[in-house]
Amino acid sequence: MSRKYKFQDQEAVYFVTFTTIYWLDIFIRQEYKDIFLDSLRYCQKNKGLELYAYCIMSSHVHMIIARRGEQELPDIMRDIKKYTASRLIDAIKNNQQESRRDLLMWLFKKEGKFNRSNEQYQFWQHHSHPIELNTEEKLYQRMEYIHNNPVEAGIVSQPEHYLHSSAMTYAGFSKGLIDVILI
Repeated sequence: MSRKYKFQDQEAVYFVTFTTIYWLDIFIRQEYKDIFLDSLRYCQKNKGLELYAYCIMSSHVHMIIARRGEQELPDIMRDIKKYTASRLIDAIKNNQQESRRDLLMWLFKKEGKFNRSNEQYQFWQHHSHPIELNTEEKLYQRMEYIHNNPVEAGIVSQPEHYLHSSAMTYAGFSKGLIDVILI
């Protein structure tokens, strides 16, 4: 793997993206978004995750993160992905209202066969492509990119109108769904 996409400096701030396999639109149900948000809250409280910005889209999640404490960022990211994959697959499997359940489970299982480190299913793409935000310009460019993602997708007309993003917190409208450290 390229050194360009690794957490080189554990004290730095990073832009990361988690993407579902095949860019599947999973986060279209509140229940699935809540699982991801709960995992972030847990990692903030117990693992030293510092969250500066985020946006949950239907098939991917963007975040600006850092860490405090002893746990390293690759370990925190691994734990988030592992936990959320397991919980989301269970939620999909047990959701009687999920019309795509059989198709999704087949795709997760199909992709899981190609990954020796999985027990059975693959939910997330392997990479999160951490990009160190080592200048103020990079930091603000990535934050703008994250917050404008729902606008570019045609979901909302203004970034602060998207509920599953930190944009509303930065705009001063409300606290948002999860605590973020304002830059």
